[in-house]
Amino acid sequence: MSERKRRLGLRVGLFALVAMLAVVAAGCGGDDESSASTEIEGLGSTLDEIKENAKGEGEVSIVQWPGYATLVEEFEAASGCQLNTKVANTGDEMIQLIQSGEYDGVSASGHTSVRLMAAGDVAPVNTELLPNYADITDDIKLKSYNSKDGEPYGAPHGRGPNLLAFRTDEVSPAPDSWSAIWDENTPYKGKISIYDDSIFIADAALYLKATQPDLGIENPYELNQEQFDASVALLKKLAPNVGEWWTDYAKQIQSFANKDSVVGTTWPLQVQLLGADKQPVEGIKPSEGTTGWSDTWMIASNAQSPNCMYLWMDHMMAPKTQATVAEGFGEAPANLKACDLTKNPDHCTEYHADDPSWWEDVYYWDTPTEDCGGEGGTCVTQEDWRNAWTEIRG
Repeated sequence: MSERKRRLGLRVGLFALVAMLAVVAAGCGGDDESSASTEIEGLGSTLDEIKENAKGEGEVSIVQWPGYATLVEEFEAASGCQLNTKVANTGDEMIQLIQSGEYDGVSASGHTSVRLMAAGDVAPVNTELLPNYADITDDIKLKSYNSKDGEPYGAPHGRGPNLLAFRTDEVSPAPDSWSAIWDENTPYKGKISIYDDSIFIADAALYLKATQPDLGIENPYELNQEQFDASVALLKKLAPNVGEWWTDYAKQIQSFANKDSVVGTTWPLQVQLLGADKQPVEGIKPSEGTTGWSDTWMIASNAQSPNCMYLWMDHMMAPKTQATVAEGFGEAPANLKACDLTKNPDHCTEYHADDPSWWEDVYYWDTPTEDCGGEGGTCVTQEDWRNAWTEIRG
């Protein structure tokens, strides 16, 4: 048995004992309400303690979006923590991996982070123990996807839009609207590339928000039954025209390079890499706006290496790291001090890092819940989205 799995078994046993004692205490404590501690076992109470404890842990295991772990050798040399990484291509995959108990943290988007917070799989963070948190732009602090009950739940990583990508030598005229993929009579049937995740229902809802205002859609993640049914119906019309349902960004790049796909939804990373390969592919934010992501490094509630994980979260918010990952992945850094360190001096301008108005029509991935964002309405839930996606995909 590996040392890591042995520690996991001991910790699971301890959690079970604590849970049992909590039940006994609740039975003996009368009617007074009590709340469980949000502190993570073994985490130092000061930054110096965290650094010292990390040396004893020696390793940290994370789940990440492709390409997110950056300046790893520098982190390992400074912290004494060996970094073990596992790439996930969807939010559901991230949740499954974190719930396995094998990982200390995750780079979660909003359609994942909200579910992790609600389930108690991740813990709130003490930002006083994350020195670089102070420099994160206020635009993405304490949002619904990275906080709960006023407490921050992690280290903001960066943000970006989901783009409409197209081959300029195949798609003419150049599109400026999402209608390029939603048109039933598209000339690009069989060559449309779509992200294979139930969160894409929000992209359909966003298009309907602009083109069918009578539906009254305000937030593409907060849909009543009528709005949801209209979004699903639109996707069912799209499905026969889709040539590729992608989750692996490298496969989508190959698909565009081979002209198997000529238009579709993508991340800035793919557009950037295709451009570096001199492929005639552009990516735009269409006139209707777009969905997007604002990702957060989160620590697992049962992290076996919490001190190393805290150091990793702070490392990923540092200006140098932020500059490297923002350019490498094609996104806006969360720490604007990174803008002075990018190789391309115009990177932050090109990615609108310090332009809040540009992000006003970018709807960051979130988790559909019944309470419609706390406004008293009743909305279709994440489970319904997943079930509908299975039906759409066939």
